[in-house]
Amino acid sequence: MARSAGLIGIATMASRLLGVVREMVLASLFGASATPAMDAFNVAFRVPNLVRDLFAEGAMTAAFVPTFTKTLQTRGREAAWRLGNLVINTLLVATGTIVVLAIVFADPITRAIASGDEFAAVPGKLALTTELTRIMMPFLTTVAVAVAVMGMLNALHRFFLPALSPAMFNVVTILGAFFIVPLMPLVGLPDIAGIAIATVLGGLAQIAIQWPALRKEGFRYRPTLDFRDPDLRRILALMGPATLGLAAVQINVLVNTSLATSEPQGAVTWLQVAFRLMYLPIGLFGVSVATAALPDLSKHAANDDREAMRQTISTALRMMLMLNVPATIGLVVLAHPIVELLLEYNQFRPDDTTATAAALMFYAPGLIGYSAVKIASPSFYSLGNSRTPATVSVVSIGVNLVLNIMLVQVLGFRGLALGTATAAMFNASTLLFLLGRRLDGLDRRRIVISFAKILIASVLMGAASYFTAEWLADALPAREWYWRAVRVSGAIGAGVLVLMGSARLLAIAEFNDALASVTRRLGRS
Repeated sequence: MARSAGLIGIATMASRLLGVVREMVLASLFGASATPAMDAFNVAFRVPNLVRDLFAEGAMTAAFVPTFTKTLQTRGREAAWRLGNLVINTLLVATGTIVVLAIVFADPITRAIASGDEFAAVPGKLALTTELTRIMMPFLTTVAVAVAVMGMLNALHRFFLPALSPAMFNVVTILGAFFIVPLMPLVGLPDIAGIAIATVLGGLAQIAIQWPALRKEGFRYRPTLDFRDPDLRRILALMGPATLGLAAVQINVLVNTSLATSEPQGAVTWLQVAFRLMYLPIGLFGVSVATAALPDLSKHAANDDREAMRQTISTALRMMLMLNVPATIGLVVLAHPIVELLLEYNQFRPDDTTATAAALMFYAPGLIGYSAVKIASPSFYSLGNSRTPATVSVVSIGVNLVLNIMLVQVLGFRGLALGTATAAMFNASTLLFLLGRRLDGLDRRRIVISFAKILIASVLMGAASYFTAEWLADALPAREWYWRAVRVSGAIGAGVLVLMGSARLLAIAEFNDALASVTRRLGRS
């Protein structure tokens, strides 16, 4: 599992880093509060992006991979390929219908999401958002097919290329900023429409990079449909509750977007960019560990081996904590210098940096919750239980809504980030508690001891990073990007050294095992 998670982590690192580069390029071109372009784009992209996140890291994986894996093991590849074709064609029909309806009703959809007075008060902002929504809706269909292909490759233990496919989306978007955006005035469209067009092309690129690998495994596309197929019906039956069970984070972000439209111009973009930066460690550590654990969880559940499931979940949770607790504290401590280094250029102003850093600090505590949900929810689906995570998800959405409505009155847009993080922690803790009851325990003592040690080491790391950043800010106050990079790198380096020393002193097994593995690999090289 660690080896597979490592491969996924490498590919996801490329994707997430390119995602940050994408945000840097867009921030430089369009800013945040200077013009309405980025707020309009982020609101317009919320609906297709919501479905992308649910399918790519949620329902499709949880419902399709176990069923496809079982078909592959019990009935062979031909039956599995037939099931794959049925799923792809069903998704084409379903998402194609949604796309057409969303294009027709783009105006009321946009007005429902961007319901804030501040958003509508800017002349032309709602009309621009509606136009961008219509352009980007076909992204739904492209990403649905891409995720079906990803699920088949994951079931075949091909993790690297599927994890790399989102990188193509970011690459195409970045290229679009340089080559498509300048063409928009020639065809009478606003500059930001070039990014919307690149978004759809990026979805096609995600399919293109995976398709050859799937063909190499023996898959051939067939335009077949059979809604009576029992395996397809099982997947569809799971996908409804699975979507709801894994939807809490994304629906909470949708709620945040809607509430943020009542805040000053730029709030939607501040929250979006902060969420993107916070999602970097989730993609690297949370999703990679959960994706690597899922095939083993499905196999152990199929064999009714509860002890093996407990051990797999315990290992996955401890690996996730070792990676995400330091990441959480690091983002809180270094939020401002990180945002300043990455984004504060051209149209992205110093007040945008301050606001985005504040949102990032309040989002960061939810890192552990987001990652734990990605382990806990698929564990329930492997056990054939879709009702529990769906119910918990609905409750956590309600918790988030109440918290956000309360906190936005006190903290403004920062309260939206804090409410989302708190709801994510509630979702994760409730799921893990119920999962422990279902499996007669989750190796709780070992997890708690590991967490306590990791937290101590991470706090020491955070203190070292903070004081190093303060010292470097006084010693090297220049604002050129390379001096910013020196300050951030120095603070991170000091923190990593303290983390390594603290982990050694505290005998954190997960850290020492990972370090020993890296040392052995270097020695063999």
